[in-house]
Amino acid sequence: MKNLYSLFLLITLTSGFAQIPNGYYDNATGTGFALKTQLNSIISSHNTLIYGSGLWNLFTTSDVRPDGYVWEIYSNCNFVFGTVANGGNQDDGTLGTIECQRFNKEHTFPQSWFGGQVYPMYSDAHIVMPADKKDNGMRQSLAYGMVASNVVNPIGNGWKIGTCTTPNYPYSLQVFEPADQFKGDIARNYFYMATCYETSIGSWQTLNASGDTVLDGTNDNVFEPWFLNMLLIWNLQDPVSQKEIDRNNAIYAVQGNRNPFVDHPEYVCQIWTNACNNMNNISFEASAISIFPNPSTEHNVTINTSNIIDSIVVTNINGQVVMEMKNPTFINNSYTIENLNEGFYFLKLTSNNQSVTKKVILN
Repeated sequence: MKNLYSLFLLITLTSGFAQIPNGYYDNATGTGFALKTQLNSIISSHNTLIYGSGLWNLFTTSDVRPDGYVWEIYSNCNFVFGTVANGGNQDDGTLGTIECQRFNKEHTFPQSWFGGQVYPMYSDAHIVMPADKKDNGMRQSLAYGMVASNVVNPIGNGWKIGTCTTPNYPYSLQVFEPADQFKGDIARNYFYMATCYETSIGSWQTLNASGDTVLDGTNDNVFEPWFLNMLLIWNLQDPVSQKEIDRNNAIYAVQGNRNPFVDHPEYVCQIWTNACNNMNNISFEASAISIFPNPSTEHNVTINTSNIIDSIVVTNINGQVVMEMKNPTFINNSYTIENLNEGFYFLKLTSNNQSVTKKVILN
């Protein structure tokens, strides 16, 4: 795994044009969980929105795509803002049995995990986002997690439901894996929840079975190790985007507080320092890596790993380099090598100056 502090510094520099009010974070001077408590003092007091009209109205500025349609998180539908009576696709209690009929409000941190319609969490815009009604209904209150790359979903924007394959999760669990382009957004939503509701989140662990797999019952660390490590990975693989910055600014204008982890991604490792350090110390050899199909008859193989791979070098049985990929593209928790001829190959995978070699056969 790449050095997390260096990556967070890079992310911070590239997102430094967020419209952060002068002095907003002046009191955030600590480290570790003391910093999280300081941030809690800054963001916990905020306006409580009306769950209905308050959020519907806010979405028109916080979640609008450049083409004017609704920017929602689970589909590629072109939803129109507004009520059905006015020509929009806002949920009215009807339809939504197939995709692209209605959009509604998705608690990325499920409301059942904090006890239901409990304010201010219930209407906190930082965790409530527009979503296709059909897709939202399929997610229900499933925990987010990683699913095997060979799971195919015929609808949605790339999300999947399946058995959890997140490294170090010890039990069988059905999870919902969001599309790659929203994984960082969701991770930063969860870091926000751990911070804004620091004084109460430790008591939520047993309110819901899915929530119990994610929350550890504390107010400081908040998340179980398997889930926290996954959030750290997603936060790195999907850095803060202009879309998130614009959303943060729009929410601040109405709700009166900000997501600190959009403004300052480096806060994550300054707070959860031990988890970040432990990730840096895990050897690449010991990490979960799977290659499939192997043997392959399709002239391609897929590498599934939670690591950020710097390079892939493919050599044949004679030691000749037949392909080299620098900073390969990471899609759906995996890297794909295509256009390989029949034969026996060695794949040398490098991550953070550590390497491991795997054998593959193409028939």
